[in-house]
Amino acid sequence: MADSAPLTRADVAALIDHTLLAPEATPVDVTALVDEARALGVYAICVSPSMLPVRAPGLAVATVAGFPSGKHHSLVKGAEARLAVDQGAAEVDMVIDVGAAMAGDYNAVLADIVTVREAVADRAVLKVIIESAALSDNAIVEVCRVAERAGADFVKTSTGFHPAGGASVHAVRLMAQTVGGRLGVKASGGIRTAEAAAELIAAGATRLGLSKSRVVLEGFPA
Repeated sequence: MADSAPLTRADVAALIDHTLLAPEATPVDVTALVDEARALGVYAICVSPSMLPVRAPGLAVATVAGFPSGKHHSLVKGAEARLAVDQGAAEVDMVIDVGAAMAGDYNAVLADIVTVREAVADRAVLKVIIESAALSDNAIVEVCRVAERAGADFVKTSTGFHPAGGASVHAVRLMAQTVGGRLGVKASGGIRTAEAAAELIAAGATRLGLSKSRVVLEGFPA
């Protein structure tokens, strides 16, 4: 970062998925999310699939599949993702079976991701949530490799709902090194300050999942 120009508010906004995945979210809340996202100039909004379709001119619409536990059957994740795309989602953030990854069953993780990739084909960007805080470094590397083999577009740190925690600089750096620019890296979970966002971007994050986008962006120069 020291060798490059300082990040501006617009630079960071272009990386943000402005997110509302709270179980108690209402249609009024989603409308407010869209309005705030447009005012902030972020890249996308991310909402629960039950809130689709969402009218959000000028914004990419993202949603989730198998969220937040990842313990849904792969076919259910695929059907959920396909329906979401049919309802206008341009991006799908799916949760892997974290237990399979922790057990070293990477073939199961591969099959899970492939099922969702095939369900949406090339109609949507596919991000794979790995719950990096719950995994060893070796598991993070292996799951990222599997995600690439399965045709994912991004690997993503966290749901933001796991008790092990959210994004960390260490995990993002390891994920970015593993995918080597061939996939994007989305940092998500517990990012509440400009300082944290800047550190994650410096570590290799190419997208940020934020629910506190305004607070974070206010910490960057206009």
